[in-house]
Amino acid sequence: MRYRDVHELSVSNPRFFWRQKMDLIDWMKEPSKVLEQDENGFFRWFPGGVLNTCHLALDHHVDHGRGRQVALYYDSAAAHTRRRYTYRELRDEVALFAGVLSGLGVEKGDRVVIYMPMVPEAVISMLACARLGAVHSVVFGGFAPHELAVRVDDAKPKVLITASCGIEFERVIEYKPLVDAALEETKHPPQHVIVFPRPQATAEMKDGRDLDWHELMHSAEPADCVPVASTDPLYILYTSGTTGKPKGVVRDNGGHAVALKYSMKAVYNTNPGEVFWAASDVGWVVGHSYIVYGPLLHGCTTVLFEGKPVRTPDAGAFWRVIQDYGVSAFFTAPTAFRAIKKEDPDAHLRRQYDISTLRTLYLAGERLDPPTYEWLSQVLDVPIVDHWWQTESGWPMVANPMGLEPHKVKTGSATFPVPGYQVDVLDDEGRPVKRGETGNIVVKLPLPPGCLPTLWNNDDGFRESYLKTYQGYYHTADGGYIDEDGYVFIMGRTDDVINVAGHRLSTGEMEELIGSHAAVAECAVVGIDDQLKGQLPVGLVVLKDGVAQEPAHVEAELVQLIRAEIGAVAAFKKAIVVGRLPKTRSGKILRKTIRRLAVEEQIVTPPTIDDPAIIAEIRTALRQHRVGQYANLPLDTDDADGI
Repeated sequence: MRYRDVHELSVSNPRFFWRQKMDLIDWMKEPSKVLEQDENGFFRWFPGGVLNTCHLALDHHVDHGRGRQVALYYDSAAAHTRRRYTYRELRDEVALFAGVLSGLGVEKGDRVVIYMPMVPEAVISMLACARLGAVHSVVFGGFAPHELAVRVDDAKPKVLITASCGIEFERVIEYKPLVDAALEETKHPPQHVIVFPRPQATAEMKDGRDLDWHELMHSAEPADCVPVASTDPLYILYTSGTTGKPKGVVRDNGGHAVALKYSMKAVYNTNPGEVFWAASDVGWVVGHSYIVYGPLLHGCTTVLFEGKPVRTPDAGAFWRVIQDYGVSAFFTAPTAFRAIKKEDPDAHLRRQYDISTLRTLYLAGERLDPPTYEWLSQVLDVPIVDHWWQTESGWPMVANPMGLEPHKVKTGSATFPVPGYQVDVLDDEGRPVKRGETGNIVVKLPLPPGCLPTLWNNDDGFRESYLKTYQGYYHTADGGYIDEDGYVFIMGRTDDVINVAGHRLSTGEMEELIGSHAAVAECAVVGIDDQLKGQLPVGLVVLKDGVAQEPAHVEAELVQLIRAEIGAVAAFKKAIVVGRLPKTRSGKILRKTIRRLAVEEQIVTPPTIDDPAIIAEIRTALRQHRVGQYANLPLDTDDADGI
């Protein structure tokens, strides 16, 4: 069937469509229904079904002849370590660690918090929880103690699993002191803390609570898979909330397994036995879906990489991993390639590696700006697929469906809605907008399998955050438009659409123009409150290495570029060259933090930030350029030098 026929069937008759896809996985007991609404009115997929996600990801493949196939390649550029696990070896390690957890009293429905770096034991921990029917909640390793404490108190885990340290470039980050500080703060601390020791740091153990990973594994007995209901939770993954309290996105077992298995072929066009690599972290949704569960459910080989796109040891790190493991499909964020482009603009390092196995590059996590797309198109001779999804969805919502019917690329667009998703664009009053007009991106209910059914212990928060704004729709909080050909353009969070003197303007469009300048490596445009015009756009710009132009000259050219391409209505007058942009450890630019720095004297440093020192640097740059709260400060010598 053609894409349009498949998509039309999936949204016009979702029960029939997903009844067919239900057979992609091996149920212990088939569901009694495809879809129903629970007592809260929330949609639940495959009720009555019984399965075990760990069984589907490991035991099923061992039983069907894949026991000797490599399931997981571990490559730590940070620790200079490599390991490989076949499906049988990984199954056995997971079963043994499930026995460890069971011996500590962990049962079906209990929660386990995992606070780990990118090591195989993190994957083993996740799968061991799934084996027991326990609910894991992975917290990104290196989160500040308070943020970890908040998540522990919300999940109320029986056990917390951590490591002695993580490694960021050459910097060793000791995890155990962070865990200890977090548990001092919690109201509901776990009964036990399991510590995986790494040679780079020694953890101080607390008697009666802390347990050594290796000692536990030495005396453990393997545990079998525990059958769970399709609608039972597999994991909780916390995402930032507007109130400051993180939202615990729930993922169920049945819908998740069916959706990810379907996506591996329909979206990513991978086959069992091929090598799939997502360069993310297990602490984020990409790590859950496409480092751990998706590839293993599909019988692929997955790559767990502990390193960065640059400085581990250089901007050729990604090309090296693709060559060494024969990667067929590669998935990362555009920020990673902007970093590579900045350090190696002519892609000299790319030519040192044989990456002929690479068939497709997938990019998500933020909007793929056209300059980065154009650069990649020159560097690579494979399809470059921009796609869009969220922590809440768990798998792609808009993509070029490479396993169904690849389509012509339109730069700036994530292409078409994935089968299962009816994507619409509404105005603020909930009315459909015309094709080509920007509005609020929404998805018609019911959401397909794999998406969140609710928030952990917070049904009211689920309704308030996602269902209340537009009746009958899931509110994505992203803005964009659908063009005449049906291509979906995601322009960023709706709070990134700014209102300048009554005109709604996209900061994404401005970033696209600024990014096209030959001297610009990356940029962020944010709206700053202005008494006269409501908001004014301000651009922060990082220049490519070796640029000969003076920053002031580049700034003037960028202001003129926006004026020429968008018009004076944009009121774009501030383009500030900075050494770097504030980002999360996963590479997303912290635009909200930039906005807050411009209007608030004191802000709490975001727990996800890559380098807290950047806060002072950005504040200084905003002050020197008279942005926001600093607009009317008296000049002094230092400020004058910065203008």
